[in-house]
Amino acid sequence: MVQLKITLPQIQSVLAGFVDTAGFLALQGLFTAHVTGNFVTLGASLVLGTSGAVAKLLALPVFCLVIVVTRIVSFQLPRIGLSILPTMLAVKALLLAAGAVLAITLGPFPDGGTPEALVTGMVLVAAMAIQNAAHRIHYATAPPTTLMTGSTTQIMIDVADLLRRVPAEDRAAARARLARLAPSVAAFAIGCAAGASLFATLGMWCFVVPPLLALVSLTPPILRTVAPGPPPSPTQTRSR
Repeated sequence: MVQLKITLPQIQSVLAGFVDTAGFLALQGLFTAHVTGNFVTLGASLVLGTSGAVAKLLALPVFCLVIVVTRIVSFQLPRIGLSILPTMLAVKALLLAAGAVLAITLGPFPDGGTPEALVTGMVLVAAMAIQNAAHRIHYATAPPTTLMTGSTTQIMIDVADLLRRVPAEDRAAARARLARLAPSVAAFAIGCAAGASLFATLGMWCFVVPPLLALVSLTPPILRTVAPGPPPSPTQTRSR
């Protein structure tokens, strides 16, 4: 009997897909996880005159600032007796919980440019910035959890190689990559579908789900699916 092993990166992929989709629907086209996508929606907002241009403009600098702060603070956590990865994920869970409270109490947001929508959106952006930082620092060898373009491209390349005659070692490598990447893309797609369907049925109450998923990420069995070490030095990070 095959046992399904759920890993931290897979849960993070579901969460990212959920938050990105629900946030996009609730906040007038704001991407909270895939923040560079906001360049496209910003252009659309400016041309079409739709709301939310300010939020889309702020998302990237807020995302970058949170990652810088997260990186700097992570080096200080062991000095006060805190484990780095669990602490980062706990802060992310708190931000997602705050985002849920804001969305439920202040939403819905017919205008994505209101102060209420801006605060809600930036809190969610900050949460997803921490997720991206945690992935890059602690388990960068795992498939991406928020951006699936590169993973999907590699999957299709490997599928094409398996359909043609390639050496046995290349076929084995392609199968190994598929086994790593396909669950991540599938998990993200599940998160997107869940975010869309629950937003359609529950409205702003759907934002209760992300902090619950974040809490699942903090359970010991899930944390043990990655093996975080101390934060890599700046030289090691640049060499990756």
